[in-house]
Amino acid sequence: MNTRHGQMATDRPARYAKQLAGHWARKGSAGEEDGATVIRFDTGQVVVLRPEPDVLRVEASVPDDGDADRFAEVVKVHLERFGTREELEVVWETS
Repeated sequence: MNTRHGQMATDRPARYAKQLAGHWARKGSAGEEDGATVIRFDTGQVVVLRPEPDVLRVEASVPDDGDADRFAEVVKVHLERFGTREELEVVWETS
């Protein structure tokens, strides 16, 4: 798997994790695993959302033949759209 790691500063990280999981639940499965919300797509992509105090940690993974940067951008756009009123931003780590 190719994975991108990022974070989104927010005082309601669990809310945004739950909202994204609910939004994408029909595309695969979504559930809680070890304190994280994990969304598994039928096509092989995985999103792991870890709510922590004042931050939502985000992992976006694709199978080895997938485009991790493109998928990370899709995750970013969705989370930022949910947090438009708060002007939230997902920041991806650079490798």
